[in-house]
Amino acid sequence: MLLQSKSLQTGSTALLHGLAEGQRTLSRAKRGWVWNQMFVLEEFSGPDPILVGRLHTDLDVGSTPIKYVLAGEGAGTIFAINENTGDIHAMKRLDREEKAEYTLTAQVINRDTDQPLEPPSEFIIKVQDINDNPPQFVEGPYRASVPEMSQVGTSVTRVTATDADDPVYGNSAKLVYSILEGQPYFSIDPNTAIIKIALHGMDREMREEYLVVIQAKDMGGHMGGLSGTTTVTVTLTDVNDNPPKFSKSLYEFVIPEDLGIGKQGGKVKANDRDIGDNAKSTYNIIDGDEKDIFEITTDAQTQEGILQLKKPLDFETKKSYTLKVEAANIRFDPNNGGPFKDTATVKIAVEDSDEPPVFSKPTFVLQVDENAPINKVIGTVTARDPDVTGSLVRYFIDRHTDLERQFNINVDDGEITLAKPLDRETDLWHNITVTATEVRNQISRAIVAIRVLDINDNAPEFATEYEAFLCENGKPGQVIQTVSAVDKDDPIQGHYFEYRLIPEMLNNPNFTIKNNGDNSISVLAKHDTFRRQKQEMYFLPIIVTDNGNPPMSSTNTLTIRVCGCSREGIVQSCNVEAYVLPIGLSMGALIAILACIVLLLVIVVLFVTLRRHKNKPLIIKDDEDVRENIIRYDDEGGGEEDTEAFDIATLQNPDGINGYLPRKDIKPDLQFMPRQSGGPNGVDVDEFINVRLHEADNDPTAPPYDSIQIYGYEGRGSIAGSLSSLETASSDSDQNYDYLREWGPRFRRLGELYSVGESDKET
Repeated sequence: MLLQSKSLQTGSTALLHGLAEGQRTLSRAKRGWVWNQMFVLEEFSGPDPILVGRLHTDLDVGSTPIKYVLAGEGAGTIFAINENTGDIHAMKRLDREEKAEYTLTAQVINRDTDQPLEPPSEFIIKVQDINDNPPQFVEGPYRASVPEMSQVGTSVTRVTATDADDPVYGNSAKLVYSILEGQPYFSIDPNTAIIKIALHGMDREMREEYLVVIQAKDMGGHMGGLSGTTTVTVTLTDVNDNPPKFSKSLYEFVIPEDLGIGKQGGKVKANDRDIGDNAKSTYNIIDGDEKDIFEITTDAQTQEGILQLKKPLDFETKKSYTLKVEAANIRFDPNNGGPFKDTATVKIAVEDSDEPPVFSKPTFVLQVDENAPINKVIGTVTARDPDVTGSLVRYFIDRHTDLERQFNINVDDGEITLAKPLDRETDLWHNITVTATEVRNQISRAIVAIRVLDINDNAPEFATEYEAFLCENGKPGQVIQTVSAVDKDDPIQGHYFEYRLIPEMLNNPNFTIKNNGDNSISVLAKHDTFRRQKQEMYFLPIIVTDNGNPPMSSTNTLTIRVCGCSREGIVQSCNVEAYVLPIGLSMGALIAILACIVLLLVIVVLFVTLRRHKNKPLIIKDDEDVRENIIRYDDEGGGEEDTEAFDIATLQNPDGINGYLPRKDIKPDLQFMPRQSGGPNGVDVDEFINVRLHEADNDPTAPPYDSIQIYGYEGRGSIAGSLSSLETASSDSDQNYDYLREWGPRFRRLGELYSVGESDKET
């Protein structure tokens, strides 16, 4: 099989590189081609298919049905073969930048059986580059900086362009660089693309930024080559090549004399054409009148010099000042001739101000005795008006600092006097504020500290309320209590106290005192016969005298209790009752006995209470009853409180339900027939009570005592007394029951019943 190839662009016949081994008889009408050769085709951009080559085999004689088959990279998509003629065409645009070569396989098979007639043969199609890609600056645009005043040839930056064409084939990827804009300030190396300074003395203060346009051209810069551009923004960085410069050589300020310390009196400014740290300056006063009165500082934000006051101004002393101020750069470059500095003159005129009075001292310390009389002069404060006018000064006490109005002051001369008595033991110091005012209401203040001097006006007294304990089994001469004293006064040499018993107690048989030499005494017992049952408590008056001038004394009483103590002298009991306890009976045993007695009494009381509250039968059935049963109940009725305890059967006579039961204490001459009543469940209470009352009131055989039911109790909390006539001295004829209606709704019905009884009696 033969392979013929043509160039896709020129149509020229590809050269034969060798003969295929084994082919010995070939037709002279056709040129022979060997397998496995490489074909070079230029990339193209045409829309029509391009013939790449043609396959042919000696078997193609017309009698054998053959078919040409193409396989490999791009077969069927980029490259197509005519299966009948063996022509190979490129169907799409070949781009070397996408793929530089393709490996394909050609084969001849039987069209009917698809059996291969020859072994497959491989060949390579290489895409030859053409200059179809311009240079590109992938990293552009660029920014670069270089110090101002740099030397010619100083490197600024380097740019880089890339070309997608084949760098090894022709000049398609050979680049040359040039400057389109930016001359004469900058230059560029055509091969290395390094940008350099091309002009001497480039000053940032004149121009800070430059725009440079760089071009890259392929084909070695020859005509017909493709090109690309980018921009480089070059910024000149600042160097300290300019000195600070004051805007004017003379500054004039007017400052009031009452300007506060540290307050601003004026500003100066030295301008610097540089920027950043190169423009920062510091200000100093290098010469002038009394330059220690002023100072100048630098404002970090505005770079101004702030003139401030270090000491107070006095118009009456000096009215003007002249200073020389210097501004110098903080940083300097020796190569530029530094350091840089500038000077200016500052004239200051002091303006007179109305100043407040000035005290001769900021603080006055005075002393006064605590027994000083009223209106005594304690001291004097003085102040003057510093102004030229010398106005009159008046003095006052700030009463917020003297709420008790303890002191007064003379408004004209500042003399301070005492207004109220002093007590050093209450307040040792008095701090008051005195104000000095001039005619124009300028006010100054001064502190006056008044110390109250002590006098001996307090008597000494016991350091605490002592209560001594004396053991019954103590020994004579035993120390009962150590006593010390205190004094509110403040003696210069310290306290010394003298102790003694009152004259009436000097010869007492029980106690004596002993001086311990340290401003304290010991109280001693004289004998060992103290007994609690004889006397439980002793009172020992002691006189304490100080060493003041004049001396002060007071009488203090020491309370001494007689106590029972153990053999070791430990106090156990100081009560007289404890003494009468049986000997050998401990306190714990006594408490146990008392607890048992109390428990027994409680049990007895509970038992009696329970016996008294046993339920008793409500109806009395006694054969020995001499008359009607007397039923007692404690309900006054009329409310819900008694419904549970009330039994209607209690109002009946159980023995007289079925008949009239005569009285047994006397035989009546005339008997009345009993009135029948219903059973217990059908009783009409109203009718029943009315009948019984009528019978009792009209019984001629009744002895001189009532035969009505007696209600011994009228209910808990009742305001009414007993309703029985047996307990009253009046007779039935004298008794008036109208008051029952005034006792409330609970007794209204009972009052009506009694009223009915009275009317029946009258009839």
